[in-house]
Amino acid sequence: MIVALHVATGAAAGAASRSRLAALLLGPILHLAGDRLPHQDFRSRRLEMASGVGGVLLLAARRGILDPATLGAAASSAPDLEHVFPFLRPGSRRLFHDRLGWHRAGRFSANLQLLLAVGILGALIIPRRKTT
Repeated sequence: MIVALHVATGAAAGAASRSRLAALLLGPILHLAGDRLPHQDFRSRRLEMASGVGGVLLLAARRGILDPATLGAAASSAPDLEHVFPFLRPGSRRLFHDRLGWHRAGRFSANLQLLLAVGILGALIIPRRKTT
């Protein structure tokens, strides 16, 4: 799954749980479940990083750093940091993406994933109108 969709699903779970602890615990589980879906990734690591970091920053700016949605987003996308930082790979092997073998390539296009991520994040970021 692309990083932006990991961010969005983690944020949605955090918002739904309304619990910081639950958001932090659910994040890595959602990451593994998302990578289990047969999917495509963007070839550009820069696009992946920018969309993920941008999503987390938008959530933090709108909802706060310690909001369950922001924490869920960070926790769900955190396993992808092993792609960027070698010190997160014990024995030079990736924990989430090599050892567990959950990552699956398939038909779920990266563009569709990005569209879903934008929709989910938009729903969590755009202020709700108060009904009177």
